[in-house]
Amino acid sequence: MQEQIEAFAKYLAYERNESPHTVRNYCIDLRQFAKFLADLQIKSFNEINHLVLRQFLADLNKKNYQKSSIGRKVAALKSFFKFLQKKKYLENNPAKILHAPKQDKKLPKFLEKAELLQLLQAPGERGFKALRDRSILETLYSTGMRVAELTGLNLENLDFLGGLVKVRGKGAKERIVPIGEKALQVLYQYLEERTKISRDDKALFINYHGARITDRSINRLIDHYIRKTSVAKKISAHTLRHTFATHLLNAGCDLRSIQEMLGHNSLETTQKYTHVTMERLKKVYEKSHPRA
Repeated sequence: MQEQIEAFAKYLAYERNESPHTVRNYCIDLRQFAKFLADLQIKSFNEINHLVLRQFLADLNKKNYQKSSIGRKVAALKSFFKFLQKKKYLENNPAKILHAPKQDKKLPKFLEKAELLQLLQAPGERGFKALRDRSILETLYSTGMRVAELTGLNLENLDFLGGLVKVRGKGAKERIVPIGEKALQVLYQYLEERTKISRDDKALFINYHGARITDRSINRLIDHYIRKTSVAKKISAHTLRHTFATHLLNAGCDLRSIQEMLGHNSLETTQKYTHVTMERLKKVYEKSHPRA
């Protein structure tokens, strides 16, 4: 099965243009499934039916996997078996009837304006690392892009004159997003420092060795800077994406525009931010209205 998983990984990367993050996670999920099959002494794809798949999901549930994790594994299985059918490894697709568990609705975490300001100022204003890290934070908040989209940015994607950035999103879909003046000012200073150690002629954000910065490095630097503030919240790069959307919505931006800037395929995905603003309005109402 390992051979088919490797072929599937290439298919995702080169034919489907999926992100490295998606390819890596799907392969982890499928290797876990392969181990489950080995424990059951199942060696042929033809031995796998919907009962075996349901048994795998039941085992995950028994081990207290989160619904989001199980949902991702269902997506990996459905995509993998569709690939196997396409490549004639099997005739029928037993994963076709699988459904991901209904996800618990969680309100996105976001930073208040004062908290955000602390975080943006935490790196300082001098030197390569300070300017790079501040540029990363400013760009994430100013554009609302995903961390994988940010690490994939090239120098040519940035339009200083137009105040725009070209983002390559999920499924290799490209979109144009406005970027604010504050972010551009810091980026300009960072790029002057970047020329001193640059080795990667394409990557916008690089590490000390001159190579493209990784998703993991960005989450580490956010952990580092949030500890330097008085913000008592556990946040990630994705929190800045939530903050971007929530602040725009609170300021009166329409949902369709936010959807386009975030790169959501469905407006339903963007609508979760309306719940955040409604919760906020309720608290303000209960605190302020004499009859609340």
